[in-house]
Amino acid sequence: MGELRPETLKRIETTEAADAFIAEQIEAIRNQVGNKKVLLALSGGVDSSVCAALLIKAIGQNLVCVHVNHGLLRKGEPEQVVEVFRNQMNANLVYVDAVDRFLDKLAGVTDPETKRKIIGGEFIRVFEEEARKQEGIEFLAQGTIYPDILESDGVKAHHNVGGLPDDLQFELVEPVKFLYKDEVRVVGKALGLPDSMVYRQPFPGPGLGVRCTGAITRDRLEALREADAIVREEVGTLNPVPWQYFAVVPDIQSTGIKDSKRYMGWPVIIRAITTVDAVTAKSVEIPFDMLCRIRDRIIETVPGVNRVLWDISNKPVSTIEWE
Repeated sequence: MGELRPETLKRIETTEAADAFIAEQIEAIRNQVGNKKVLLALSGGVDSSVCAALLIKAIGQNLVCVHVNHGLLRKGEPEQVVEVFRNQMNANLVYVDAVDRFLDKLAGVTDPETKRKIIGGEFIRVFEEEARKQEGIEFLAQGTIYPDILESDGVKAHHNVGGLPDDLQFELVEPVKFLYKDEVRVVGKALGLPDSMVYRQPFPGPGLGVRCTGAITRDRLEALREADAIVREEVGTLNPVPWQYFAVVPDIQSTGIKDSKRYMGWPVIIRAITTVDAVTAKSVEIPFDMLCRIRDRIIETVPGVNRVLWDISNKPVSTIEWE
């Protein structure tokens, strides 16, 4: 097990507690980093975003954020990272459009574990290339949080950059490493990050790559991205909001009818679950009128889709993700 959470660190549940934590971390970051440069892989998730916002307050342009768009992010996420960090926070942000690079590597690959390895490995290679373009980098920032330390001895699993070569092994800066996820969200709110980023639901490291099952094709991936946006918009209005809710487009086709002619299209599967620890999960009841509204919106607006299904299976025996 890695470092233990300091006994002096009280639960961060209020804005006042978050403000005090932010002030302490700004001082700690400045003491650790001085006027040196720090590199951060900014995914747009709450952990890396809060880490970035803290470092921007502490060292400004000496933080270099690298956002890699691998084409497997949800609708609007790359644009949001650019808008929030570059346009609103004046971050030193490097945006890398690697969509073609990733999707070309994934073409024809059907095995889920192989897809994961390709996505993870290619991410490290892209990040390494961008790191080599920078001068004066002496620190690597990571959005490690306390559950990461408890579960994996301090190695951040999401977009893990631990595979960098020996000559790119920098001293780590991990300002939120003793916080739980709910505390990170409170700090994110206090830092002024938008709710859509602070309350971003859990998202797998391979992104939509494990929700576009089988061999990923660009047209099916784009259908998934559009359908997923509709599912998240609708299901996100439930009270309480489910822990996780998304769409899946499996690598199968079914017969549909359009303009009195038969054609082959894809199904979209809706998944919404609740969980306490992610070890077990239960399907969330979605009102039938909402299901019908989702069905109509997807079929009317998403090209290539002719069926909408609802996955009501629990974990176990089903997993949360389809791959």
